[in-house]
Amino acid sequence: MIGDRWGVSDSEIGRSYPCDDFVTSPVLEAWRGVSVRAPAEAVWPWVTQVRLAPYSYDWIDNLGRRSPRELVDLPEPRVGEKFTTAGGRRLGRIVSVDPGNQLTGSILGAVMSYVLVAEDHDSTRLLFKLVMRTNRWVALGVCVGDLVMARRQLLNLKLLAERHRAQL
Repeated sequence: MIGDRWGVSDSEIGRSYPCDDFVTSPVLEAWRGVSVRAPAEAVWPWVTQVRLAPYSYDWIDNLGRRSPRELVDLPEPRVGEKFTTAGGRRLGRIVSVDPGNQLTGSILGAVMSYVLVAEDHDSTRLLFKLVMRTNRWVALGVCVGDLVMARRQLLNLKLLAERHRAQL
């Protein structure tokens, strides 16, 4: 499908993601990934902050409100809690979490997983997979839109984790 891959290798596409357990026979599967020059424990707090804001294009999906640029002292995410916030509205639900390793949520019929894979002591792969059962036309629109928004989100999380690590 157009736009279903960005920044991921064939082996990262072939691996299992927690979101796969929640959607059987998805019409849409989309993978995104970015390397972060910071250990997983420095990336994880930023991933968990998607509960506060989208970290994408704030002027589009957050009604111009800026996603926090500092870490907020949040408790670890738990299954059943709200997954994210956009435009001041809390959306979706957390459906699976393994603190420090993965956060999976469901929103608007899609299920998405953020997975952290340590490359070495100073580098982490931040992987993202979205799955959805829908018709092909909706899947195409969601896939292309997600490519733009998820790419920006991952790059923002990368920048913030690297900047925060440098300040420590």
